[in-house]
Amino acid sequence: MNGLSRFLLRWFVSSLGLWIAAGLLGNNIDYQSSLGVIIVAGFILALINVFIRPLVVILSLPAILVSLGLFMIVINGFMVFLVSKLYTSLEVTNFGAAILAGMIIGLVNYLVSAILEGRDEKA
Repeated sequence: MNGLSRFLLRWFVSSLGLWIAAGLLGNNIDYQSSLGVIIVAGFILALINVFIRPLVVILSLPAILVSLGLFMIVINGFMVFLVSKLYTSLEVTNFGAAILAGMIIGLVNYLVSAILEGRDEKA
């Protein structure tokens, strides 16, 4: 899979995860019932995950190691919260909701990756 298709997949998964998180978390995430807001927010989240997240992970490596990787949940939540601050059409009420949304997006990412890897093994 080349870089562009990998980014498009990341964009799709981010958007899908945000949409599912908004549905599950109800009033904690407001996207104005617009699919366009979800798509743009997913794009911004995918960009942040490509450019900013690796730097944040490297800088917080001691906390990640001490917590046996659980600090990654906080980092994922921070990325979602950052998107809500950069793109005001997506409103996340608090950092706790952002952490839950990050967990949901991570789960969606895991499931989509598992499905695609299973499909690749059959081919």
